[in-house]
Amino acid sequence: MREFNVTGICLPKEHYMVDITNKVNQIAAMVEKGKYFTINRARQYGKTTTIRQLEKFLLGKGYQVARISFEGIGDEPFENEKNFCQTLLRQISDALKYKEVEDYNTWINESVFTFENLKLYLNNVCQKKRVVLIIDETDKTSNNLVFLRFLGMLRDKYLERENPSKATFQSVILAGVYDIKNLKLKMIQAGTHQLQDGEKRMNSPWNIAVNFEVDMSFSASEIATMLNEYEKDHKTGMDIEAVSKEIRAYTSGYPYLVSRICQIIDEKLGKTWTEKGVQEAVKLILCENSTLFDDINQNLENNENLRNLVYNIIIQGEKYPFKIASPEVNLGVMFGVLSNKNNIIAIDNEIFENHICDYFISQSYSIKGGLSSRVGIAPDVVENGKFNMELAIKKFAQHYYEIYNGKNAKFLENECRLLFLTYLRPLINGAGFFHIESETRDNKRTDLIVDYSSEQFIIELKLWHGEQKHEQAHKQLIEYLNSKNKSIGYLLTFDFRKNRAKKPSAKWVKKGKKKFLDCLAV
Repeated sequence: MREFNVTGICLPKEHYMVDITNKVNQIAAMVEKGKYFTINRARQYGKTTTIRQLEKFLLGKGYQVARISFEGIGDEPFENEKNFCQTLLRQISDALKYKEVEDYNTWINESVFTFENLKLYLNNVCQKKRVVLIIDETDKTSNNLVFLRFLGMLRDKYLERENPSKATFQSVILAGVYDIKNLKLKMIQAGTHQLQDGEKRMNSPWNIAVNFEVDMSFSASEIATMLNEYEKDHKTGMDIEAVSKEIRAYTSGYPYLVSRICQIIDEKLGKTWTEKGVQEAVKLILCENSTLFDDINQNLENNENLRNLVYNIIIQGEKYPFKIASPEVNLGVMFGVLSNKNNIIAIDNEIFENHICDYFISQSYSIKGGLSSRVGIAPDVVENGKFNMELAIKKFAQHYYEIYNGKNAKFLENECRLLFLTYLRPLINGAGFFHIESETRDNKRTDLIVDYSSEQFIIELKLWHGEQKHEQAHKQLIEYLNSKNKSIGYLLTFDFRKNRAKKPSAKWVKKGKKKFLDCLAV
C-alpha cells in the first residue's frame, strides 16, 4: 500500500504523489530547445523528485541523460581542476552506465586534467549526441570556485556550439538552493572566500542561462490529483476539491508542507479528510521541530537585512513593492520565505508566517531597553474548551497599561503588535494558531485571524490616528467581517497621544448585523 512521503525521493509505486506531468513537459521543452538553466528552489521543494521524472521522460525521447550530484562527494574534487575534471567524468560515466548507454566508457580519460583539456574532450564525446547534463545539489560543497570556473568553460562551449566541430551538451541543468550568482555569497558567509579589491559579492559565469519560470508549487487542482489516487485506495468519501483548496490556502503549494499535511491526516488524525482535519494538521506541523523550520531560523539569523525585512512585514505590518533585484528579496525568495503577491512582498505561506512570528516572539523575551514583553498566562480565558476573546483582549489592555504606561512611546509604537502576539501565543498554544491577513495589512492596521478549536476570531490591530480614521477602521472591520462571513469581530487600537485617555477602555459596538469589541490600549 502506498503512503505519503516527506523524506528523500518520492517513488510512484511507493508513494502518493502530485501529478507534475505539466511541469515536466515545460522543462523538457526547454531542454529540446537547447537551453541551459538553473532550478534553484528552497529546501524540500521537490527539486530532486522533479529531476528524476524529467530524466525518465528525456530517456524515453532518446536523450542520453547524465544526472549527477555534488551531495556527499566531499571537498577533494573541488581542490583543483584535475580532481574536478576526473570526478566529473567518472560521475558522468557511471550515470550513463546505469542507463545502459553503450559508449559510457568513452567518458573516462585520465589525461583530462584541466578545463582546457575538458573543453577539447567534449568536442569528441558529445559529437552527434544529445547529451543532457543534470547536476543536483550544486551548493553542497564549501569551495565552489573551481566549480564556477567549470561553468565559465561551459559558457564558452555554449557560445561556440554553432561550429560543427565544437560539440557540447544539448542542455545543462543545475539544481540547488542557491542560485549560481549567489554561490560566492554562500562562500563568504561560510568563511571560505574573501572578496578582493573591486570584486563583487554576487556575479555569475552563467549568464547564458535562461530564466527558469516553471511554477514548482502545487496548485489546488494538482494537489487534488494526489488525493484522487489516495481516495481510490481508501474510499474515505472526502470532498477532494474542498480539502485540496484548504491545503493550498495554508501552504501556497509548498511541496513538503502539502505532503506533510496529508501524511499527518492519514497517520495521526484518523484519516479526518476535512477542512477541519487540515487545520488540525497545521497545528501539529507548527509544533514540530523540523529541519525546514531550522533552516528558516538559520537563514534569518545569518542575514540581518533579510531578517529586518521579514520582521517589518510580519510584525510592523508594512508593505513593500516586490523587486527581485533587491538582495534581501532575492535571498528571501531563494530560501522559500518570500514571494510575490500582487507585486507586493509577502511571506510565502501561512504556515511559514506563523512559524516566523513565533520565532520573533521567542526573540522578544529579551527586548532591548530592559522592557519585558512576557505576559503572565491568563488561564481563565479558556473555559470548557471555549476561548473568551473578549476577556483575553481586556486582560491584555489592562496588563499593557500596568506594565508599559509611561514607557518609551516611540519604542512601544514599533513593538505593540509584537507585544500583543507575545501575549496571545501562550494562550492558544497547542489548541489554536493565528495568521496575519496579508491582503489587508498596511502600516496602520493588521488583520489577525485566530483559529481556536472550532471557532475563528477576527481581530484588527490598529494605531490611533484620530476619530475620523477610527471610524474608517470600524467600516474596514465590518467589510472584512462580511468577506469572511462573520458577524463578530474585535478592534484593538493602541493610542500613543500625549493627551490620551488615562485608562484602557473596551465597549461593544453594533452596526447593522455586525458587532465588534472596540478596545483602546493606552
